[in-house]
Amino acid sequence: MKNLQHLNKYFYKYKWKLLIGLVITIAARIFAIYYIPFIGKSTVIIEKYINGTVTDISTVKSELAFNIMLIIGTTLVSAFFTFLMRQTFIVVSRHMEYDLKNEVFQHYQDLSLNFYKKNRTGDLMNRISEDVSKVRLYLGPAIMYSVTTFTSTIVVLIFMLKSAPGLTLYTVIPLPILSFAIYKLSVAIHQRSTVVQQYLSRLNTFTQESFSGIAVIKSYGIEPQTNDNFTELSNGSRDKNIDLVKVQAFFFPLMVLLIGISNIIVIYVGGRKIISGEIENIDVLVEFILYVNMLTWPVASIGWVTSLVQQAEASQERINEFLSEKPEITNPKSEPDTINGTIEFKNVSFTYDDTNITALKNVSFKVSKGETLAIIGKTGSGKSTILELIGRLYDIDQGEILIDERNIESLNLESLRESIGYVPQDAFLFSDSIRNNIKFGKTEASEEEIIAAAKNASVHKNIMGFSKGYDTVLGERGITLSGGQKQRVSIARAIIHDPEILLFDDCLSAVDTETEEEILNNLFEITKDKTTIIVSHRISSAKNADKIIILEDGQIVQKGTHQQLLDTPGYYKELYAKQLNEKEM
Repeated sequence: MKNLQHLNKYFYKYKWKLLIGLVITIAARIFAIYYIPFIGKSTVIIEKYINGTVTDISTVKSELAFNIMLIIGTTLVSAFFTFLMRQTFIVVSRHMEYDLKNEVFQHYQDLSLNFYKKNRTGDLMNRISEDVSKVRLYLGPAIMYSVTTFTSTIVVLIFMLKSAPGLTLYTVIPLPILSFAIYKLSVAIHQRSTVVQQYLSRLNTFTQESFSGIAVIKSYGIEPQTNDNFTELSNGSRDKNIDLVKVQAFFFPLMVLLIGISNIIVIYVGGRKIISGEIENIDVLVEFILYVNMLTWPVASIGWVTSLVQQAEASQERINEFLSEKPEITNPKSEPDTINGTIEFKNVSFTYDDTNITALKNVSFKVSKGETLAIIGKTGSGKSTILELIGRLYDIDQGEILIDERNIESLNLESLRESIGYVPQDAFLFSDSIRNNIKFGKTEASEEEIIAAAKNASVHKNIMGFSKGYDTVLGERGITLSGGQKQRVSIARAIIHDPEILLFDDCLSAVDTETEEEILNNLFEITKDKTTIIVSHRISSAKNADKIIILEDGQIVQKGTHQQLLDTPGYYKELYAKQLNEKEM
């Protein structure tokens, strides 16, 4: 139960509603049991009439009618309180589930990129969906039936002790056996539940990756192999679930067996006491049998509740694993900062933790507000890393990054990122309309602003070519669009945000040179008063920049303007000549 202690704050938050639920439960159980003595009294009346002790049939009928009315009345009241009980506990559990999911999702957002490189999307989704659902069953039904079982047992024992204390002791003989069995089975359920959830995460991860990469699977014709792998995972998940169910199946028969033993003890011992005269009326025996049988469902539910608790414990343990992860990037202060856009790198070095690859080595440069910097280099030279560090997606190992002459690690993280418009090479679009994907950069944007941003990104004509225009709903990750169209919609999203800093990570790689030229001319007008950094493999994207740096193996090997670099032998001049020849061909 150690892992479930994390949920105590939610119990405290809803303590008054839970307390009301407890009172309602006690009332429901009292009324559910209150009618039993009237059944005993009715038995005595009938017995006396049969024995001839009472001869007035009208008296017998009136007393029986009165008892029946009381039984019906208490049953209806009990049913009403039971309805209120379920409404209270189940509704509260849904609120707790909502709070827990929000807590997990918020924590996911706070965690750094390294966390997502080490964990798979399917596993993340399983913990916030399936695992939280398992915990919800503990917060709702398990708690509700635990309270019901406890109150029913206490109330029944009070009535039994009041009726015949000696006979009550015999009925609790099976309880030690029950406690031991519950303990042993609980341990097995916890272990097997953990394995079941792990397999479910693996299954979800495989499914998610298969659907996301369906184009690759079809292109290589490996559907049969993929199906075989999925079948193997499914069979493993099925077998582990069967192992869990086998253990859970012991509970209910065991509970019923122990209740049956209690009934036998009551009949045997009670019968002997009636014969010996220790118990005068048979109504005591009738009542005891009813009391014991009223415990059948509460006691039997112990097994089910125990199973729910153990599954919730296993799931909460998995949730806590991620909740205990500390974000590597933290916000140093709550007060907002004003960002103008001047960026300076001073001897910056950075190594990725997950791969131990040193991406940057003593990199230094400065870009003032209103200037454009182009970064050119081979794949893996560290170009994209620079953009990620400006957004403080990682913290550097050595050196210093200054924004407006202030250390980036001292700035309000939200203010910093709100001042940046970032366009990655692999443009990510949401499964929503094109309009909403562009408005993602500015949710309150007008239709005129959306169209203007699309025109500046040279994608407006393409959008209008769709039957539904800007209302066209995209597939997952924007699969409806071509690579170039996705990049241009992503550029429109950054433009409409109107940030102080614009970062373009080779985001024109999938467009033709004519469209690239059009977009760059539009950007030249837009970025006059902004700090702009363009990462590219093309000289055409970099030639109009105020400054150009050439990266190789994480180091700056050349820097200058377009003309200065053309006048200097090196990588830039060679690349320019190569791309010029390709263009002429």
